[in-house]
Parts: sequence; C-alpha cells; structure tokens
Amino acid sequence: MPKLYLAVTNHGFGHATRAASMAATLQQSRPDVEIILATTAPQWLLQSYLQPERVTYRAVSFDIGVLQSDSLTMDKVATLEKLKWIYEHQDEILAPEVEFIRNTGVDLIMGDIPPLLTQLAKAVNLPCWMMGNFGWDFIYRPWGGEFEAIADWIADCFGDCDRLFRLPFHEDMVAFPNLTDVGLTGGNPKLSANVIREKFGITVPIDRTILLTFGGLGLSQIPYETALRAYPHWQFLTFDRNAPELPNLIKIAEIGLRPADIMVVCDRIVSKPGYSTFAEACRLDRGVVTLPREGFAEAPLLMNGIQRHAYHQILDSHTFFKGDWSFLEQPLVPPTGEKLATDGNGAIANAISDYLS
Repeated sequence: MPKLYLAVTNHGFGHATRAASMAATLQQSRPDVEIILATTAPQWLLQSYLQPERVTYRAVSFDIGVLQSDSLTMDKVATLEKLKWIYEHQDEILAPEVEFIRNTGVDLIMGDIPPLLTQLAKAVNLPCWMMGNFGWDFIYRPWGGEFEAIADWIADCFGDCDRLFRLPFHEDMVAFPNLTDVGLTGGNPKLSANVIREKFGITVPIDRTILLTFGGLGLSQIPYETALRAYPHWQFLTFDRNAPELPNLIKIAEIGLRPADIMVVCDRIVSKPGYSTFAEACRLDRGVVTLPREGFAEAPLLMNGIQRHAYHQILDSHTFFKGDWSFLEQPLVPPTGEKLATDGNGAIANAISDYLS
C-alpha cells in the first residue's frame, strides 16, 4: 500500500482544510493510498473532509505560523520566541518522525507548508513536495529585526523542496526552485441548497442570507447585537458558538458541516482575508465581503485577488465594528478579471497518484 506523509502548518484552520480537501480528492481516486496526516489541527475538522478510516494521525507540530489571540490580532513577540525555539530544537523535533517514517515505509512527503519538512525529507532520503500560496519567509521578513534571520533560514529550507504546487492569490515564492501553478483548492458542498434551507428552516431569499465566518480563531468583537438587530428581515449564519442568541442568527454547531456546505444558501460571505474561505467562495461563485488585515503580508495578495476574480466588497473596519452594516444594502463590486481555475485539488492529487503508481 503506497503511503503519503502529509504535514500541515499549525496556523488556524485554513491550511488544514485545503490540505484535507486535496487529500479527500486523492482518497476518491486512489483508495489504496494510506495518508499519514501530521498536524495538531482538530481531528473533527479533518474528518469533515476525509474518510477517517483511511487516515493515520500524527499529532506533530513542525511550525506555528503566527500566534494570534483571534483572527486579526497577532502576537509578534510570542511568535518570534517560538520560532527561535523551533530553530534551536530542529533535530529534537524531527527525530521521532525520522524514526517513524523509516519504520513505516513512507513513499512521498507532502506539506502545506512547514519549512522543516524539507529537512525531514532529506533525513529519510525522500522527495518533499509542497502546496501553498505563500511561504512563511514572505510573512516574517517584512517584520524586520530578528525575523529577517528566521526568514533566511526558512527560505533555505524551502530551497530544498523538490516541487511546489503554487495556488492562486500567491506571492512569487522565489525560494522554491520548482513551481507548478494550479487552480483553487477547497471543499465541495456535501448537501444541496434545498437540504440546507430545510435543515435550518431558512425562508429568507438567498440575496438576504449571509454567512459570517472568521476562521478557526474567530473574532470576538463582532457587534452581533447592534448590527443584526438593524436587519431583522435578513438571515445570518455563523460557526461562532459564542455568538448571542438572536432571532435572525443561526449558529452552526453540527460537527461535519463546513463553510462550503453553508455557502450554497448564501449570496455572500463576510470574512477576514483567508485563502481557504476566499477560494471556496470563488469556487462556488459567491460574493466575498472582507475586512482588511494589517501587518500580514498575505492579506494584500488576497484582497487584490478577490477584486480581480470575485464579486466583492472591502469594508472599513471602524464602521464594521461600530455596528454600521449598511454595506449589506450596497451592490457587490464586479471583478475586473476572469474567473480562476478550480482544478487545484485534482491537479495535485493526480500528480501524487502518478508518482505513487
């Protein structure tokens, strides 16, 4: 049985869900492939995409991304300290996985997108492929100071990657020597719009049905009470279990339902900049309404991308958090460019399948 070792960066839910979306496509075409999933992302999240009986889980953390208190607030000091610790303890982090891979008989290492994974692959003499729309060197370098040395180290690691599948909304990713551009990744809806509407008793038309989704870390300062009470004839949906009980707000608490499953009943998605949410909205031709995100280098790529490829609105944060949601009454701005290709899951899965054949 061919074995794929798939490691995911530990930062929010977006990397985990897009890697799992690709892996689910691989499972459909190659049921004989065993997927070893190395991540500390919640298993319930991964199992909402994958067939769990065909996955082996490894609770391994190769990196941290950016430490945050919520989806918009970064802790650079804590992030730097943890990155320095990872740099100083590389061998200690990798040693258990080197032994595991040698004993298990892995055939290919794939990552989204922990830098240390290339060093793991070198230690066990296996190729290392990756997928992503940015490298962590791109995120850290603009922060200057000690982050620059960390970015140099990460770029050196990425230089040992054998093949990168570059996703849309990307930076140049010049640290990677071998690039293959692919289309959008993301989950496919499990249920039809009619089933979702019946399941949650939604009777409001689609143009007044809105999904509020702010990633795995959430966003505590959303002014639900002020904003939603001003629009009693609209229907809002959220995965935020801490949201208040309001007559026009449905809280999605069922394990297994994902944003892509709910998007089918919504005209638009209100979110922060994030690849996975934007990608799934574009795949389903839904409007994207986004808050800006300061100090995170990926955000301008995403903002520019949705302006080119999706019906969209860019919000003013002050107005949004004050509770003025009059943006709901405004039409979405049409894209300036063409639709993006949506073949990311299949393109990457097919390449892995060919290699493992």
